[in-house]
Amino acid sequence: MSRFAGSRQAERRMAAELRRVARLVADIIARHTSGAEITDTKKMNEALRAYSSSLGPWAETLTAKILESVQKNNLKAWTEASRELGRELRTLRATTELGATVTKLQNDQVTLIKSLPIEAGARAQALAQQASIDGSRASQVAEEIARTGEVTASRATLIARTEIAKANAAMTQARAEYVGADQYIWRTAQDGDVRESHAELEGQVFKYDDPPYIDGEGNHGPGEFPNCRCFAEPIIPS
Repeated sequence: MSRFAGSRQAERRMAAELRRVARLVADIIARHTSGAEITDTKKMNEALRAYSSSLGPWAETLTAKILESVQKNNLKAWTEASRELGRELRTLRATTELGATVTKLQNDQVTLIKSLPIEAGARAQALAQQASIDGSRASQVAEEIARTGEVTASRATLIARTEIAKANAAMTQARAEYVGADQYIWRTAQDGDVRESHAELEGQVFKYDDPPYIDGEGNHGPGEFPNCRCFAEPIIPS
């Protein structure tokens, strides 16, 4: 796979950490539910909001480390490309532009992490409300509430995969634009999980400021849509 592919190690690390959060969120909801009923909605929401707030400092530390890892991997790709071209590519090693990109990425990731408890709580309340309206569905709803950990873990994995891909895409683009590379080749993970619409884009050339339109997704570049593992391979001017 191309050197510009995203960091699978960073993705796995982030996903593992967020799944721990998912388990704790499930524990909080379990303490305040009984079957298809929420025993104390106010206390459950207070506990979830408190946990969400407490995640802030931890999430900032985690995302800083993860993004540092992605940066190193991304810079290594550019360094190898520079070596192959036989000239130095000054690719934003410590410039304001990349710093601003990383800061925005970190802020967005922290917000997503802190949203996990709140989203899980909203889901549990919506399910409980369904049971109160239609008592015949109580057992089914109880099973769905019991799956809070599983559902939240799935959401955590999605966040990790999407955010690492987005981070790599943003860093590659920032460095590409800095060296005058305004085009890229769309690359996929080239396996059975690749969306058909994305597989059709493999090998095609696009401009960073004019990404392709994809049905149901709109205009976006590789790695910029949820659960997308595609990446941009910049076309570096000689």
